[in-house]
Amino acid sequence: MNYFWLDANAIAKRYVVEKGSSLIDHLFSQVSADRVICLFDSMDEARFVLVKKKNQGAITNTTFNQAIQQFELEIVNSTEILQVHATIVQKETARKLIHNYPINSTDAYILQCALDKANDLRLVGNDLFMVSSDKRLINAAKRERILTFNPETDIQQTLDTIINAI
Repeated sequence: MNYFWLDANAIAKRYVVEKGSSLIDHLFSQVSADRVICLFDSMDEARFVLVKKKNQGAITNTTFNQAIQQFELEIVNSTEILQVHATIVQKETARKLIHNYPINSTDAYILQCALDKANDLRLVGNDLFMVSSDKRLINAAKRERILTFNPETDIQQTLDTIINAI
């Protein structure tokens, strides 16, 4: 079975219509919440993305308020979605990733935690897909042998194959 690690931009696509949103919506409609994982800090970053879109006029106040409500209900207050807190050891280990790849510290934490989770899942016959449209994070994940799905460039047929893999 495959699990899905969402970065902040993938999360934000669920609440603001943009390129790739339909695939994130499809993922949420087809996969149980207990197969969705995110870094706890990504929730604040996703909130920032939503606020930024409102402040830039890309979405109305009404759309923003609805998005925040749904985000709080579906992600922040979820008891099913796994919200990973990076440990001190993971953060220290992630520093090496910053030196190896052109990624920021939050992406390094995401990648390190995803690597650890992928290793755990593989021990029991499962796997992990990094869901992101951040090209630098995707490239780093691929180089670290994490499977990836980019909702902006990949297609629904690919997503369906990943979702239904046993």
